[in-house]
Amino acid sequence: MLSTIRPPRPRLTGPIFAYGLADVFGLSCFALGASWFAAGKGAIFANFPGSTAEAVACIAGGVVVMIWAVSRILREIARQAPEMQAKYDAYIARHHPDKARRVTDDAENPPT
Repeated sequence: MLSTIRPPRPRLTGPIFAYGLADVFGLSCFALGASWFAAGKGAIFANFPGSTAEAVACIAGGVVVMIWAVSRILREIARQAPEMQAKYDAYIARHHPDKARRVTDDAENPPT
C-alpha cells in the first residue's frame, strides 16, 4: 500500500528499469574514461583505458548511452501522465480541498 501523505509518483515499469540499467552502464563507461584522465592510467581496470583515444571514446560512448537512456526514461514516464494527473488530482482533493481543480462550465464547453 502506498503512503497517502505524499503526492503520487510514477510507477517503476520494466522498460524504465531496463533504461535505468543502461544509464548506469553509460555512467560506468564515463567513469572508466574519466579515471584515465585523473590518474594517467586505468584507475579502475589496470590496462583499460590504455590511451587518450580509448579514454575519450569511453567518455563519449558513456555520454551517448546516458543521454539515450534518460530520454527513453522520460518518454516512458510521459506515457504515465494521464494516470499520474488523475492520482495527483485525487491527492490534492483529499489533502488540500481548497486548492483542488474545479471544472467550470467554460472549461467543459470552450468557445468555437
